[in-house]
Amino acid sequence: MELLRLLALAVVALQPGVAGGAETVGNPSEGVIEFSVGKFRYFKLNRPFPEEAILRNISSNVTFLIFQIHSQYQNTTISFSKQTLLPNSSGTGTDKGLVFILRPEQSMCFWYLETLDAEPVQNVAIPLSYSERDPVPGGCNLEFDLDIDPNIYLEFDFFETTIKFAPANLGYARGTDPPPCDIRTGQDSRWRLQYDVYQYFLPEDDLTEEGLLKHLQRMAEVPQVTANAIKVVTLTANDKTSVSFSSLRGQGVIYNVIVWDPFLNTSAAYVPVHTYACSFEAMEDNCSSLGRVSTKVFFTLFALLGLFICFFGHRFWKTELFFIGFIFMGFFFYILISRLTLINFDVRLILTAITGSVGGLFLVAAWWRFGILMLCMLCVGLVLGFLVSSVTFFTPLGNLTVFRNDGVFWVTFSCIAILIPVVFMGCLRMLNIVTCGFIGSYSVVLAIDSYLYTSLSYITLNVLKRALNTHFRSAFTNVPFQTNDFIILAVWGMLAVSGITLQIRIERGQPSFPPHPYKLWKRERERRVTNILDPSYHIPPLRERLHGRLTQIRELFQKEQPAGERTPLLL
Repeated sequence: MELLRLLALAVVALQPGVAGGAETVGNPSEGVIEFSVGKFRYFKLNRPFPEEAILRNISSNVTFLIFQIHSQYQNTTISFSKQTLLPNSSGTGTDKGLVFILRPEQSMCFWYLETLDAEPVQNVAIPLSYSERDPVPGGCNLEFDLDIDPNIYLEFDFFETTIKFAPANLGYARGTDPPPCDIRTGQDSRWRLQYDVYQYFLPEDDLTEEGLLKHLQRMAEVPQVTANAIKVVTLTANDKTSVSFSSLRGQGVIYNVIVWDPFLNTSAAYVPVHTYACSFEAMEDNCSSLGRVSTKVFFTLFALLGLFICFFGHRFWKTELFFIGFIFMGFFFYILISRLTLINFDVRLILTAITGSVGGLFLVAAWWRFGILMLCMLCVGLVLGFLVSSVTFFTPLGNLTVFRNDGVFWVTFSCIAILIPVVFMGCLRMLNIVTCGFIGSYSVVLAIDSYLYTSLSYITLNVLKRALNTHFRSAFTNVPFQTNDFIILAVWGMLAVSGITLQIRIERGQPSFPPHPYKLWKRERERRVTNILDPSYHIPPLRERLHGRLTQIRELFQKEQPAGERTPLLL
C-alpha cells in the first residue's frame, strides 16, 4: 500500500500546473492532491471519493501552516484524520481551515478532504506558511471546537451579518510549548496583539461560482488583504472578538481578520469567509430571485406616483399632499406592525399600502377643511428632512462610535430632519418644489432596487432597520459603490434637477399656493343660494338628483304594465 501511494504521488507531481497564483488538479481520480505553499489549487470533490491533500518540501523556518478550502454554498469537510471526523480535528463548511503545528524536522503534511453533498463541489484551496515570529490565528481558542481555530464564524439575518473568531496567540518555535494565553496580560503576552477586520465587496449582481473563487484569492494572504480590502475596525485584545455589519441581500461580501503583533511587526491572516446574506438552496426568495412580486408591484406603483410628483407635484397640490401623507403614515405603520406582530411580509405590505392611503386622504381632507398651510408644509419639510438625515448617516459619519448609542443617534437624526423645514420657513414654495423633486425621484431609485441591486436603497433601508431591530445599532453600514450605483445616482440627480427646474418655470408668476378649498366651496354655495339669475341656482339639490337617477335606473328593470283588458275577436 505504501508503494502504491508513493507511485500515485509521483504521477501527481509530474502533472503540469497553471503558472501564477493558482494551479489546477492534474489527476483527481488518483485520490491524492499535491499542493505547494502559497499556491491556489482548483479541484472538485465527489461524495463517495474523499481526497488526500499532501504538502511536501516544507522549509525548516516554517513553524505552522494554515490550510484553507473554499466553495460557494456547498459544504466540504477538512480533517487531520481519514478514518474519524472528530470535532476537535475537523471542520465542515464553505470556508474552512486547519492549523498544522509542525514538529522538528517535519517536511511533509497530510490533510483529508471530502463532501457529503450529492452534487460535485467545486473548491479552491491553499496552504499558507508562517514562521515562529508570526502570531497564531485562533491559538487561544476557548469557544469553538478546534484546539487552534483560524476560522471566522459567520451568521446573518435580514438585518445584520455577524462574524466571530477566536483570539490569537504569540508565535513560537518548533518543538516548544505555546505561550500561555491568560496567565499574564502584559506586553510579553498575547494581550499585545491587535486585530484588523477587513471587508471586500464582490461585483454587484455577480452570483457566479467562478467570480467568488477568483476574488477569494485576494483575501487569503496578508499583503493581498491589505491591498484590496477595506479596513473597517481595529480591535484590541480587550475587545470582544465579534463584529456586526449590515446585511446586503444578494451582494457578495468577503470578510477577513489580520492579527498583528506590534512588538515584532509581524502578522497573520485568518481564513476568509464569504456571504450573500441569502440562501442559494431556498425554494422561495433565494439569491437568484430576491425580489418579491408584492415588493415589485408596490414600489412600481409608488414610483409612478413619485415620478408625477417630481415634475408636477406643486401644480397638483392635493395629489402631492396625498403622496406625503402616504409616506408619513405608511412608514410609521410599517414599523409599528413589524415590531408588534409576526404576520407575513406580503400581508404587512398590503396593510401598509392601505394605511398609507388613509394617511394621504386624511392629509388632503385636513387641507380641504381647515386650510392650515403651515401644518401641511411641516409634513412636507419633515419628509425632505428625513431623506437629508438618512443621506447624512449613509456616509462614513454613520459608523462613528458615538452614534451606536440609540439616544444620540435618534436625537441627532431628528434635529437634522427638523432643521430642513426651519431653514426653508421663509420660502415655502421653494421647499415644496425641492421636496417634490428629490422625494419623487428617489421613489424611482427604490423601484429600480426591486429589479436590480443598488446600494442607494440602503439610504433609507438602514434607518428602517435601525428602527426595527435594537441590535442593528452596533452594525457597520458600509455598502459597495460600483458602476450600477454611479449610473443610478446620475439618474436620481438628473430627475431631481429636471423636476425642480420644470416646476420653477411652470409656477413663475403663479400664486405660491392654492386658496383654501373649503372657503371657496362655502362662498360658491352661498352665491348660488342668493343669485337667482345663476343657472346653477335652479339645479336641484344633490340628494334629489341622486334619488331621481336611481328611480330612472329602477324603471329600466321593471316590466311594462298592460294598458287594459284584451280579448280575442269573436266571429
